[in-house]
Amino acid sequence: MAADQTPINLGRSLGLAVVLASNAPLLLLDDKLTIVAASDSFCAAFGIDPATVTGQTIYDLDHHHWDLPRLHSLIDATLSGAADIEAYEMEILTSAGATRCVVIKAQLLEYGDIDNSRMLVTVIDVTETRKDDKRHKELIRTNAALLHEMQHRVANSLQIIASILMQSARKVQSEEARGHLSDAHQRVMSIATLQRHLAQSDGGAVELSPYLTQLCASIGASMIHDRKRLTLTTRVDPVLIDGDVSVSMGLVVTELVINALKHAFPDGRIGHVVVGYTADADDWTLSVSDDGIGMDADAEDTQAGLGTRIIQALAKQLGAIISVKDAAPGTRVSLIHTRKIGREVAENDEAENGVA
Repeated sequence: MAADQTPINLGRSLGLAVVLASNAPLLLLDDKLTIVAASDSFCAAFGIDPATVTGQTIYDLDHHHWDLPRLHSLIDATLSGAADIEAYEMEILTSAGATRCVVIKAQLLEYGDIDNSRMLVTVIDVTETRKDDKRHKELIRTNAALLHEMQHRVANSLQIIASILMQSARKVQSEEARGHLSDAHQRVMSIATLQRHLAQSDGGAVELSPYLTQLCASIGASMIHDRKRLTLTTRVDPVLIDGDVSVSMGLVVTELVINALKHAFPDGRIGHVVVGYTADADDWTLSVSDDGIGMDADAEDTQAGLGTRIIQALAKQLGAIISVKDAAPGTRVSLIHTRKIGREVAENDEAENGVA
């Protein structure tokens, strides 16, 4: 083998050939950090004349604009073997006045010649990518602000509608019509309360405890006229739930609380209504309990009203079953969800809709 064809020289020649032929922006440096070769893609990417790039150090590039402390740190760490840096991002201000964001990787090449080391430097311009990322983040922030404003406006509109319903309820002569309008008022208010919480939350997730507490406070303010006689409280585990689930749970609580306050305490009876929620992983129970007169013995024989049908539909939507028990005294109505129950509800729903 000729002297210039030793394995070391062949390795150097191969490295040089790889750099020159590469479509990636590459620099090949010697042990003095002088540029031995630069790929055409590197020169094109950074507007550097290929005829002038070799023979100068990496810090001399573009009239010394690459002479940066962060680049020195990367090169020094690579030379000493103190670090194996996969990607190092930095900004370079070019002589043309443009700021380029680049990702640099430096790697020592092993030729078996410790006195004549080579370093391969990959330089990728990510300026446009970072601009796109910034635009994307700004778009997300803008959309979030618009959603926040829309939720506030929806909540305000719902409160206006609720006020109109309450005013109408006070004016009508029919007790039945007044009751229906009052119930509709509470249903609208439950959605308005949710909208306020969605406006204060991130990603549509809602803190259930303050949401149900505020919802019950709203219902109590319009339905409980003597707080020494009736109380409405919540005992809710501190959990975050999806906004869509919050809507359904809020409507369930609204229907059950309205029903308890209207029917469980006749003739000025003193009592308590408690809204509860407990969760264990995917299993949860939502309940409304009262210590009132209890269930009517003939309740099962009566036709389900609108409130009952709403609760049944919402329970199905939530993948839960409804449990009604004598609380001795009073009544406890619960929506119970477990993974098993959720699957069974989904399977029954598919069967009812003719899904194989």
